[in-house]
Amino acid sequence: MIIDINSAKVFQKKNLILQDVNLKIDKGEFVYLIGKTGSGKSSLLKTLYGDLPLVEGDATVCDFDLKRIKRKKVPFLRRKLGIVFQDFQLLTDRSVNDNLQFVLKATGWKDKTKIEERITEVLENVGLAAKGYKFPHELSGGEQQRVVIARALLNEPDLILADEPTGNLDPETSEEIMNLLFDISKKGKAILMATHDFHLMGKFRSRTIKCEGQTVIEVNGTPTLQNAFSSTTQSNAQTIPERSEGDNL
Repeated sequence: MIIDINSAKVFQKKNLILQDVNLKIDKGEFVYLIGKTGSGKSSLLKTLYGDLPLVEGDATVCDFDLKRIKRKKVPFLRRKLGIVFQDFQLLTDRSVNDNLQFVLKATGWKDKTKIEERITEVLENVGLAAKGYKFPHELSGGEQQRVVIARALLNEPDLILADEPTGNLDPETSEEIMNLLFDISKKGKAILMATHDFHLMGKFRSRTIKCEGQTVIEVNGTPTLQNAFSSTTQSNAQTIPERSEGDNL
């Protein structure tokens, strides 16, 4: 199990954001995370990648025990997962290759040849084999997001956390990014994607969970803008059906 959370509570400092969180996500699963602004989506993601400590309950992510993990071990957790941000967060004064090289060196890679080979491999995986010399401002929004996904793949993570990855993209480019993410999940990576894009969710159907009422619940059927925030859910996210945001809380 890539994510295994049981009876957890999520806090921002002393403020209780989510409680009675039960969630299991396995290898190769693609799961949407929805919920109103302030419902706890970002807090849940931050807990999963070790930015917020888990105080109550039990949780493992990529075999790391979130309740017992020491701060000095959090970088090792983050090497087992990739994070895709809505606003890209690329270093604007460096080329694509240098952006990726920076991450590899920061996570312990030292062999120059292996670094170059890995960068070439991930750029090929996202369809940007010929763009390594470009700077971020020379790329389209879709190309920049592909670089972000390539960056997330560098250390061959078991899990990718995607926070509104299509939020700044046009519809056609958004579909291209979704196809890429689904292809990645089919290769065995678990993906948890926070989104408000119900049109995309209808086109790329998959399991959906929702932050609502200070907990995390399963959504029955495919959410739409009309029904996404109505009470059409189970009591928590323990059930696993078939596959078919700043400091927002």
